Amino acid sequence: MHIATKSSKIDISKEIVTKKVAEQLANVIKKDYTFLFYGNLGVGKTTFIRYFINQLQKKNKLEISEVPSPTFNLIHEYKINSIIIRHFDLYRIKDKKDLDNLGINEDVKDYVRLIEWPEILGQNVESTFSLKFEYDEKLENRYLIISSNIDFDFNEFEKI
Repeated sequence: MHIATKSSKIDISKEIVTKKVAEQLANVIKKDYTFLFYGNLGVGKTTFIRYFINQLQKKNKLEISEVPSPTFNLIHEYKINSIIIRHFDLYRIKDKKDLDNLGINEDVKDYVRLIEWPEILGQNVESTFSLKFEYDEKLENRYLIISSNIDFDFNEFEKI
């Protein structure tokens, strides 16, 4: 099995592919993982996160919940058995001082962080997975570039 720690580029123009990739990543998480989600508005970040969280709920035989964007609340928390997921949306944050009230810089060993719009954090957060969503030049197709600082088998995505 080939293990990569660099990145993988996946065509996610079809939503079913977004769902499958999210489900695969959900199956490998650990409590101390941080996922950073980059990309323009409407490119699929929250959709990906919804499939990710719903997969964890299915896997743990829990009721599937709605996973709305936390743009206005800034954070949503999901308890999935022993895993706590904190979904942050930093789109409306204009000043880094506002991050202190969110608890985003707390010790991450007890939960998983999903952070949309992490650009405001600068280099202050170490991620396990970085996910960059982008459109092609004609805005017709969408791509996801996933990179990781852990050993991860990106070949699984080639089977989708």
